[in-house]
Amino acid sequence: MTRRITHWIDGKPFGGISERSADVYDPATGQVAAQVDLADTDTTDLAVAAAVSAAREWAQSSLSVRTRVLFKFRELLDSRKEDVAAAITAEHGKVLSDALGEVTRGLEVVEFACGAPHLLKGGFSENVSTKVDVYSIRQALGVVAVISPFNFPAMVPLWFVPIAIATGNAVVLKPSEKAPSASLLLAELWEEAGLPPGVFSVLHGDKVAVDRLLTHPRVAAVSFVGSTPIARYVYGTATAHGKRVQALGGAKNHMVVLPDADLDLAADAAVNAGFGSAGERCMAISALVVVDPVADDLIAKILERISTLRTGDGRRGTDMGPLVTKAHRDKVASYIAAGEEAGASLVVDGRDQEFDGDEGGFWLGPTLFDQVSPEMSIYTDEIFGPVLSVLRVRSYDDALDLVNANPYGNGTAIFTNDGGAARRFQNEVQVGMVGVNVPIPVPMAYYSFGGWKNSLFGDTHAHGTEGVSFFTRGKVVTSRWLDPGHGGLNLGFPQNT
Repeated sequence: MTRRITHWIDGKPFGGISERSADVYDPATGQVAAQVDLADTDTTDLAVAAAVSAAREWAQSSLSVRTRVLFKFRELLDSRKEDVAAAITAEHGKVLSDALGEVTRGLEVVEFACGAPHLLKGGFSENVSTKVDVYSIRQALGVVAVISPFNFPAMVPLWFVPIAIATGNAVVLKPSEKAPSASLLLAELWEEAGLPPGVFSVLHGDKVAVDRLLTHPRVAAVSFVGSTPIARYVYGTATAHGKRVQALGGAKNHMVVLPDADLDLAADAAVNAGFGSAGERCMAISALVVVDPVADDLIAKILERISTLRTGDGRRGTDMGPLVTKAHRDKVASYIAAGEEAGASLVVDGRDQEFDGDEGGFWLGPTLFDQVSPEMSIYTDEIFGPVLSVLRVRSYDDALDLVNANPYGNGTAIFTNDGGAARRFQNEVQVGMVGVNVPIPVPMAYYSFGGWKNSLFGDTHAHGTEGVSFFTRGKVVTSRWLDPGHGGLNLGFPQNT
């Protein structure tokens, strides 16, 4: 009998009947592993209603109570991280070590959120006027929705959920229906940590559930991570219904290599950042911009490294796993064909390789193009697969212009031993996250994650202090406690004296 994956509402698995469901695949075998329920409007309303009821009491709970729950959740997640990683590998396909790294990075945000008592401290000014004090406080929004993608089933929810809960909100998480199980493990850990029922719910679904969350009158804010077209839709729809929104979109991340760079370090970085998680990362390096005259030497080193990679079932100790679905695998393969037709030089073809896994798996090996030009679709589009494109330029200025002309502005990196060039790049590049000799510059949890241009819709980035600001509203109180003998009427405009 096929395993059923259902929602988590009001602190327990949902007991209702779902009229619609979707297949959940094991990408390494191509076989259906489970059926996930898809929420209709009524089920979505049930989840929001449970969150509304729980949010009132949770927002009034003490910071000490919230912090104890967060510390307990952190302890439980750390002890069960291998289980969460195994669920990710089974449904997404990434290798176990990569899945475990994803959970570990998510734990960093939990640890940051454990500092909520400090993060929520306001300011206080005494005697701004005679015997008048002013102070600021931050308060929860109420019910917030988190809509997360398939490529990070644990880390992306953990970017948002711990901070939202720490600041006093109730959360409805809508994970990707392609990789739903990790979110339910998180729900069980929150319940075991002592989080009251309804403060965290998991709602599985597709566009029906998403649209209801975006328009529901009791949802105050939406956090989203996904492709740029959907991010734009989420932002437009939710803001039109009066909601606060942070929608993180797609990317086309460039890695610039200057002639003075350590080419061994750059080759390692290009392979790691281009093919890790089969390229299904919003921070993957997909465009390698090499300044003459080192392109031939760098490509030779990259080829040496690609030749050592094993692609196969992520549970077998391979280097790279399958893509998440057959449809996505075929879409990425179509870009390889398009690159050939456009005249790029196909140095390594990921379609024709040996794979360490079942024949039915959604396989595509590391792919390398050279002589790519900016008008080709393999450069303009976010492929979201293991396809690395080399663009050759004549100078630093040409490389910078190429990066800045791109409509995406998520992440970028420069590899150089010239401190002046690196400092100039970090100042001049129009991208939200910059790495210097670091290929995937994902910030630590106490800084904020997010890009520029078409990689972000909204005013705030994820986690860090911007995350705290997003999930709270500021309030300023002006207070005067009068002396017992003071009184009298004065209808004039109040003045500071």
